[in-house]
Amino acid sequence: MAETIYVRGEGGGIHAMDLPLPEPIEERLRKGMLQRVNEDGSPYTEAADDEPTGAGKVPEPGTQVQGLPLTEPSKTAVKADWVGWAVVKGANAEEADGMTKADLIEKYGTPSS
Repeated sequence: MAETIYVRGEGGGIHAMDLPLPEPIEERLRKGMLQRVNEDGSPYTEAADDEPTGAGKVPEPGTQVQGLPLTEPSKTAVKADWVGWAVVKGANAEEADGMTKADLIEKYGTPSS
């Protein structure tokens, strides 16, 4: 049986989606154009059942909340991951999607030493 998640669409409606998500939906979720939520529309946060949560816990690279990354993606990550990171940093999802991956890394990435 497929796992079901709930996604808030661009128009604000809540949609039940079975995993795995279709590729275009998955990409829009990573870019921040869609938002993963609970069935009632409240914000979704991902936490493993056997791991304690709390202040001071450092998220693993690639960890996501509501489909958006908590940590900066690697320079070799796909553009969609960088669009999602730009959204986390305050960018508009559509504007970030219009930028090149190199521009996203330059503007929203940690400067190289």
